[in-house]
Amino acid sequence: MINDYDPQWPCRFEELRLRIAAALGELATAIEHIGSTAVPGLAAKPIIDMDVLLKANGDFPGAVVRLASLGYRHQGDLGIPGREAFEAPPAGFAHHLYVCLPHCMQYRRHIAFRDHLRKHPDDASAYAELKRRLAAQFSCDRAAYVAGKTQFVSAILQRALESEA
Repeated sequence: MINDYDPQWPCRFEELRLRIAAALGELATAIEHIGSTAVPGLAAKPIIDMDVLLKANGDFPGAVVRLASLGYRHQGDLGIPGREAFEAPPAGFAHHLYVCLPHCMQYRRHIAFRDHLRKHPDDASAYAELKRRLAAQFSCDRAAYVAGKTQFVSAILQRALESEA
């Protein structure tokens, strides 16, 4: 289900960020709000996506232990090397948490995509329209929904990463 933008999403992210930052302390160099809920005005599934960037690869085992103390369960990299997924505790806001090792390309891609949509409202609007159309068409087929966004996301990422260079 795609919802209109909710101005509470950044507040929910900040609440989650503060808890995670307190637990991870010096292990994290950044905790970023990513995904559609991180783009003001963009329609999205009401799930906060977050990336944590670690200082060093060797910090990962400590991060797992510290996040477990908050109720997070490590799920592995789910097929994306350098980015580790964590299942959120059952209480609280719906969110996805990913812990990224330094130099993780997926982290860089998430930030580039988010920042591009923040700076280009026409692209954000087109993305929202695409997501709504796909959600209606593939309401019971998450894989088809995700696949339907791939070409659009790839094109935006190419532009965003080229503008960084």
